[in-house]
Amino acid sequence: MSAPYVSRIAASLVAGALAAGILAGPGEAAPGGGAAPVAWSTAWGASPQMPSTGFTPNWSQEGFSHQSVRQVVRATKGGDVIRIRLSNAYGTSPLNITGATIARTAQGAAVEKGSVRRLTFDGRGSAEVPAHGELRSDATGLRLKRLESVTVTLYLAGTTGPATFHSQGWADTYRADGDHRSDTAARAYTSRTQSWYYLSGVEVGASQGEASAQGAGGRTGHDGIVVFGDSLTDGFGSTPRTNRRYSDALAELTGRPVVNAGIGGNLVLNDSAWYGERATARFRRDVLDQPGISTVVILQGVNDIGFSEAATRPDPPATYKPAPTVSSRELIAAYRELIHAAHTRGLEAVGATLLPFKGSDHWGPHAARVSNEVNDWIRHAGEFDSYVDFDKALAAPSDPDRLDPAYADEDALHPNDTGYRVMAGAAARALGH
Repeated sequence: MSAPYVSRIAASLVAGALAAGILAGPGEAAPGGGAAPVAWSTAWGASPQMPSTGFTPNWSQEGFSHQSVRQVVRATKGGDVIRIRLSNAYGTSPLNITGATIARTAQGAAVEKGSVRRLTFDGRGSAEVPAHGELRSDATGLRLKRLESVTVTLYLAGTTGPATFHSQGWADTYRADGDHRSDTAARAYTSRTQSWYYLSGVEVGASQGEASAQGAGGRTGHDGIVVFGDSLTDGFGSTPRTNRRYSDALAELTGRPVVNAGIGGNLVLNDSAWYGERATARFRRDVLDQPGISTVVILQGVNDIGFSEAATRPDPPATYKPAPTVSSRELIAAYRELIHAAHTRGLEAVGATLLPFKGSDHWGPHAARVSNEVNDWIRHAGEFDSYVDFDKALAAPSDPDRLDPAYADEDALHPNDTGYRVMAGAAARALGH
């Protein structure tokens, strides 16, 4: 297919989206006749968190002033047009975006020459994201293949104050003084962290015929998966900069778009200043409001169970609060709430058994009992539409309460790269792949 024809297709899709007025929300296709239909899907996402010290050094508390922030993410779905979603969920005043670009990633902070696209917001080059709100950009034509990385650069001329962010990105984010949003070279980006700032989603659009013709993922419509959970979903223990979380491997194995909605340390039943709003409170934002989603895999509860055990040890981490003693009955009631919310939106709700964690700081007699009760309920109650048995898939042959050493990070709580790949394989089979 010739480049001019590809450009005409992308331009037609952008024009159709603009004419339909669907760019400010998670709408799926342009209504009415005449305009080219655009099916929007979330190709990448990160769950917003309030500014904090986090697990590793980051810029969330200091924020930004007259700086460019360059963020690299891997899209799990291809398409003809693209837009981004920005979150100011924990900002107490409006966030002023002076300008933004998106481009294909080259290496590190460098981007491919000729691929830089200036993003607009309701037709303007700058934007204001309301306090506690979010904003989508307009669509722009950028042909993207599945599993291709894109680079989003925000220029923030003003002083932002503390920044809504996602603590554990396991990928480099870069910062430069001044306006370098259109730079293709990396030289101005002299600082980096492994958190994401303000960027909460990348969404792609495609017409069905063109997606197939270009090999841009092959699938259209509602087939996206959200994996929802804590650090086991977020990817703690995976090798940074390599996209080896279980969500990454699941996208590779299934060919479906996969959105990671994990937050390290997150709890099902309680809010945390360090680890985000409780699962039942953030489920709508991080799962139900994502376009193009058909399935959610829920893996969460080990922190609710384990924080109370860790709190009894000498010098427990200050972040392990709140740490009430939680029963299986309380967790099951919360799972039922999440299942009901998913079903209300027509989503398939897949339960995941809690991984073995004996030998970690989360383990103890109460944790052992509750985790077994929760896992038995997930397997046998039949309230989830289906389940994936991570507990059995990653258990040590000699002790089913422990992670197999071949799959375990040194903390005995999280998998390593191999373990995350095993998780993805088990999830893919449970989903029929």
